Amino acid sequence: MRLINTQIRYFRNIIDSGSVAIDERVTCLVGKNESGKTAFLQALHRLNPARTAGFSVPKDYPAWLEKKDRQKGKELECEVPVTAVFELLPSELETLESRFGTGCIENANSITVTRKYDGTREIDLQVSEEAFIRHVLGTVNWARGTKTQANKLMTLDKIRSYAEELIESAGHKDNGSPHRETGQEILDLLADRLGQEEHVGDAIRVALETFLPQFLYFSEYSTLPYEVDIAEVLTASDLDENKLTARALLRYAAAEDEYLQNPDYERRKRELENIANAITQDVLKYWTQNPKLRVQPDITQKTIDDKQGRHAVLDKLKVRIWDDRHLLSLPFSEHSSGFRWFFSFLAAFSEYESSEDQLVILLDEPALGLHARAQADFLRFIDERLAPNQQILYTTHSPFMVEPSALERVRLVEDKGQEFGCVVTEDVTSTDPDTLFPLQGALGYDLVQHLFIAPHNLVVEGTSDFTYLVTISEYLQEVGKTGLDPRWSVVPVGGADVVPTFVALLGNHLDVTVLVDGRIDKHQRLVRLADSAILDDKRIVTVGETLERHDGDIEDLFSPDDYLELFNKSMGTSFELSTLTGSDPIVRRLARAMGVERFDHGKPADLFLRKRDEILPALSELTLDRFERVFDRVNSTLPDQ
Repeated sequence: MRLINTQIRYFRNIIDSGSVAIDERVTCLVGKNESGKTAFLQALHRLNPARTAGFSVPKDYPAWLEKKDRQKGKELECEVPVTAVFELLPSELETLESRFGTGCIENANSITVTRKYDGTREIDLQVSEEAFIRHVLGTVNWARGTKTQANKLMTLDKIRSYAEELIESAGHKDNGSPHRETGQEILDLLADRLGQEEHVGDAIRVALETFLPQFLYFSEYSTLPYEVDIAEVLTASDLDENKLTARALLRYAAAEDEYLQNPDYERRKRELENIANAITQDVLKYWTQNPKLRVQPDITQKTIDDKQGRHAVLDKLKVRIWDDRHLLSLPFSEHSSGFRWFFSFLAAFSEYESSEDQLVILLDEPALGLHARAQADFLRFIDERLAPNQQILYTTHSPFMVEPSALERVRLVEDKGQEFGCVVTEDVTSTDPDTLFPLQGALGYDLVQHLFIAPHNLVVEGTSDFTYLVTISEYLQEVGKTGLDPRWSVVPVGGADVVPTFVALLGNHLDVTVLVDGRIDKHQRLVRLADSAILDDKRIVTVGETLERHDGDIEDLFSPDDYLELFNKSMGTSFELSTLTGSDPIVRRLARAMGVERFDHGKPADLFLRKRDEILPALSELTLDRFERVFDRVNSTLPDQ
């Protein structure tokens, strides 16, 4: 089953998270410290935990509401803190329909599973009893005269009664009566399909439990300890999180208990080496910070006295890490927190990786102690190793744990105080700046990285320029006209004043063309860069030269009528061209008409982007021709042109 949606209510600082869409592979929950990210994962974990966990009203119900809600007469143990919606995988649906009939589940793409504070788990199903009955009746060997009547009976009670009547009607005949055999076959088929359940819905719910994914929650509290008691870890049933991770390590690479506890040194040592080799290979595949590390687990012995006398028994597992770069080993606990977290998660995950059961992995602030590049390694680990077979939800407030090319999988978590509690949303416009900071940081870092590797960079002043140029270029190419050469990477740098500084810092290292407003004589700093051979003067392209006028902004590439219509729709105004005074750039004329020094140029650009499918086909030939001429000029600056 694949998780597609979840909602957390009345759990710690969450009153109602809202309905949260879950990505089919990876979902990233971004928020400040104490915003509710951990609470969200822990509540979801309790739906069907891979490691024992349950709800507790005294511990988990919002503290400021508990007494108040009890006084209102609420039965808090019956509250539903976690609701999850799943869809069946094709193989699972095929398995169920082979047993219960095609169409037996009417909501296969939206099966709701809930768990209450009292631990009760319920599966909400829409079941077609008629589809099940037709499926069963379709496999019966009918005696003469029995099938027609049975096909009129489309409830389980009626079918059971009919089968019993067939058996009873043959009661005075020999046991080989066709009617008796048909009746008994119907009852046997129902028993085979329904198991111990009376109703088809209950039988399907029991079957669905085997498909319901387990939720594996992993946090810093699950980190492997340096030293653990072997007998306890291998035999105890009530281990805490870090000892469960230790047990997973002992079982890593198919390690067997009888080898690990065998007093024979050679057999024990070989098994430990198998563990070390397997986990070292895994660690180094995704740990690029220091490729010279090697895992060295070891087992100590102690001497005990019993009725048979004194003898040695296995005592502790200790994990050391050998560093080939510095030619020494250190206890696991003395390595960086980031390495210990990564190593521990690999060990914990190994216990479930080879299982055929579905698993949803919940990672609470993973890789927090890792360097930025190591966090990138962990993102690669998530995408390459985890996501192909399991769904992943992880929390972060690090920009380096946000994948800029996959922002659609980000959900923002924000605590809005006692009245509303923690909410989870995809809407960046309704979230405070601190919550958005990791996304902004991720985008900024990605932009800088992209600049350093892009072979051909077109530098423009701002995001509005970027929006118009890229969108209209794509449209012109779609209709068979000239757009920007696909080799260009368009880079908005935040304003005309920033362009010269940007080029001065990076122009010697990058292949750069600059597109700026006005004419070249307005940009003396760019001219000086050209004079200093930092920037080829042929690679300074101005809007003014295309329009053959002294002044001209990117908005002047639109025909006046086209831009005025876009402006009025975005600003809610109704200016007419005839009412605008002057012959300077249209944005200045509109600012004068509004009585302001400058308006937000981003609003028309934002509307243009959102309504591109409506606006682009309606653009005039004049507008398209002007943009095409700019693209021709820009493309001509490519080195091989």
